[in-house]
Amino acid sequence: MHGMKSVSNVVLLFAALALSPQIFAETTPEAHKSKGDAAKGQQIATQVCAACHNPDGNSVIPTNPSLAGQHAEYITKQLENFKAQDGKPAERESPVMGAMVATLSAEDMKNLGAYYAQQTSRSGGAKDKSMAQQGEKIYRGGNLESGLPACASCHSPNGVGIPPNYPRLAGQHSEYTAAQLRAFRTDQRTKDPNHEMHMIASRMSEREIQAVSEFISGLR
Repeated sequence: MHGMKSVSNVVLLFAALALSPQIFAETTPEAHKSKGDAAKGQQIATQVCAACHNPDGNSVIPTNPSLAGQHAEYITKQLENFKAQDGKPAERESPVMGAMVATLSAEDMKNLGAYYAQQTSRSGGAKDKSMAQQGEKIYRGGNLESGLPACASCHSPNGVGIPPNYPRLAGQHSEYTAAQLRAFRTDQRTKDPNHEMHMIASRMSEREIQAVSEFISGLR
């Protein structure tokens, strides 16, 4: 009976993830429907963001994410999450990013999203081919034994994601991706135990996190 219950839970998780893109698409907040001004976003990116993410968003620091080509809505939402507002703590904690977004307005965040979305990602490719091959199996097929769904189901087979809620992963630094998966697994990235990325990352071993991250870094 226990085995049947586990399989049932896995099936339900896969079904929920398969439906979630449609659900999110239908409930997109109005705040993220209007497009920002990329030219104004470039000015902010050059003055505020370039030191960590490079002027065009192609970070050369492995622990800092590359933003070039990322969905505008997703970038805007993450910037909002980093900012403490109305006396409430930030949804996503980071002393560095918290300081960076402190003076940004909602319009500034949309403008940054618009700018980075127009930039071309220049990924360097996977460094460990053997590890990347292991990661590809997990990314495309998941792990049925542990109930881990395929990453491709939400982030697409080529890693371009599904806006606005599922970010582009293709070409992202493996170090950054691994750090974010660990943060999701330990509730550092989200306080919601029912958050889908917490549930997914909590089913991943350290080896699987490293392998998937390596594969993602080589996706185009």
